[in-house]
Amino acid sequence: MELILKYFPNLTQDQIEKFTKLEALYQDWNLKINVVSRKDIDELYLRHVLHSLAIAKVIDFKDDASIMDVGTGGGFPGIPLAILYPECNFHLVDSIAKKLKVVNEVVEGLGLENVKTTHCRVEEIKETYDFIISRAVAAMPTFVHWIKGRVSKHQEHDVKNGILYLKGGDLDEELQDYRTATIYNISDFYSEDFYETKKVVHLPIKYKG
Repeated sequence: MELILKYFPNLTQDQIEKFTKLEALYQDWNLKINVVSRKDIDELYLRHVLHSLAIAKVIDFKDDASIMDVGTGGGFPGIPLAILYPECNFHLVDSIAKKLKVVNEVVEGLGLENVKTTHCRVEEIKETYDFIISRAVAAMPTFVHWIKGRVSKHQEHDVKNGILYLKGGDLDEELQDYRTATIYNISDFYSEDFYETKKVVHLPIKYKG
């Protein structure tokens, strides 16, 4: 928890309580349904929570923003961001039911009212969103294909609507066809060695009705 407060010192008491409660909920549910590796569960705040919150170092979501987390897995990056932005609406989507069971239990345990979940493939979703977030579920060309038509044309943020993607390593080849992509090094925001090669990629997506 000290790690979260190191980079997000202005949390409310409610947010601090929710972030604190997060670990026990994940540890409990992870024993029943394994969604986070054993090594990672011991470093949940470093490897999952703070990593998810790196998106908030790139953009400050406005109230009522709509955000879809594709392939949310155990609820990352969606759940930490939903705690940080209680006035935004998060839709967490995954095609694996047992992972969403853990997500639903954590959401309920934290009393998060700004999160809904859907068990399906993202191609089945019909709504549009200001931003689509994810953590390395596919190469960018595949991901862009999946979320086609899901980005809202209604622009409210200084950062253009589109994809905010957590990725690691060398992205030059993967992003060579996406000239409008901006790569942010997470090591510019956080000093821990774990983030040395980690990045947030912002890719604006034009609305196609």
